[in-house]
This record gives sequence, C-alpha cells and structure tokens, in this order.
Amino acid sequence: MFTTVKAAQERIHQAALELFAKRETPQVTVSELAEAAGVARGTVYSNVSSVEHLFEEVATRLVMEMDARVIAASANTSDPAQRLAAGIRFFVRRAHEEPHWGRFLVRFGATTLTLGGLLEGAPARDVRFGADIGRFALRADQVPSALVVMSSSVLGAISLVLEGHRTWRDAGSDTAELFLRALGVAPEAALVLATSDLSPLPPGPPEEASRQTHPQPTNHVEEEVAT
Repeated sequence: MFTTVKAAQERIHQAALELFAKRETPQVTVSELAEAAGVARGTVYSNVSSVEHLFEEVATRLVMEMDARVIAASANTSDPAQRLAAGIRFFVRRAHEEPHWGRFLVRFGATTLTLGGLLEGAPARDVRFGADIGRFALRADQVPSALVVMSSSVLGAISLVLEGHRTWRDAGSDTAELFLRALGVAPEAALVLATSDLSPLPPGPPEEASRQTHPQPTNHVEEEVAT
C-alpha cells in the first residue's frame, strides 16, 4: 500500500522505463505495467492519466531530470570544455550504474523527438557557448553537425558499456577526449579534462520534475496500450 500518490507514480514510471527499455517499440499494456510495478491494475488507472501517452511522459521526465543534474554538477566552472567533458562522462557513467536507463536511451534516443532533446540540453548549450566565445574551433554553422557527432558518440559509448566491450571510465573518457579534440581543444588539455576526477551526479529536483511531468490522477484511461 502506497502512502502517497507520488510514491505510486514514481514506481509506475520506473516500471514503465524498464519495460520500454526491453522493447523494440514503446508499447506496454496496463496488465504488464501493473505486474512490473507490483501494483494492482486499479492503481495504474488511478495514477496514470493516459497510458497512451505514458512513453512520452517517461521520456520527458528523464530529459528534465538528467539535464537538471548535469547543470547542477557543473555549477562551479565557467569553462564549457570542462563542463562538456564532465557531462558526456556523466551520461556514460549513469548508463553503467542504471543499465535500464542506458538501454532506454540507446533504443529510443536517436528516433524519439523528446529523447533527442536530452543531449540538446546542457552539453549542447556548452557546445554553442564554446563556439560563441572562441573556446572551440567551430563555426556557428557547424554547431548542428557537432551536436549530431556528440549525441551519436555518447549513445555509441553507452552501447559499448552495456555490451561489456568497454568500462564506463574508458568509454566515457575516450568519448569526451576525442570530441574535445574534434572541437579544437589541444590534445594534452583534452586528455586532462576527460580523465579528471568525476564528482557524484547530484540528485535532481524531484518536486519540480513531479509537478511538470506527472499528470493528475484520474479514474480511468481510454486505452490499454501505450504508444
């Protein structure tokens, strides 16, 4: 028995994330969701406004939460190269620590608009800022291409880790170093930034994320399959 609506929603959203991470398509039935979350079907109906839109809600929440945590982790530095190296490594390390989170990104990150925005968050802003101030040898018109290189490289690094080909430290550091070098950072400096001690990833703002991504509970859903 859950003591709060938020606790039930958290458990349902976490179960949905793990189910989606295992599938080729973002679909799940109410029965499957209830079983995975360890709750009754009625609890799902009471805490999810629309199972049809559950995938997008989970993806949106993931984007907002990770972006906030990456920003908080780099609050003490103004160097976009340092923030970028740390941000890339945060993504790879979290995928190692939470494999279902990493699989969700790899499976849907390149094809889902909302998840595509994940790497359009703090790391992407640092690419643009670094180009604007001359920290990176990057023309303004090259920024979109650089962001594609970054996002595909991070997803590739996560895949290497999840498949056991590389440790998160090696994959994260290599990706950060190579991307910084591609942006024009000197090799020695890129290596230092990519291999420096990585702080813990701060917790996100759960209350704010809950207000913006959790719908108000309703007494029914219209359909039983999420898309």
